[in-house]
Amino acid sequence: MTLDEIAIGKECRITKVGGVGELRLRLLDMGLIPKTVVRVQKVAPMGDPIEIHLRGYELTIRKEDAAQIEVE
Repeated sequence: MTLDEIAIGKECRITKVGGVGELRLRLLDMGLIPKTVVRVQKVAPMGDPIEIHLRGYELTIRKEDAAQIEVE
């Protein structure tokens, strides 16, 4: 399952960060690393972007980027 498939208000744990090159590095730099627990806070009316809560802060990412993050 990927982060973009998680329902609002649900928590999950990151298992793998996909992507290549700068995209992967950017996701890792934002704190999206394996074993991190994240909660989906909000989804924009058109479904993109997604606001998530992790490590004590909120982060907004594109749905396309969230699809690169595998969770359990």
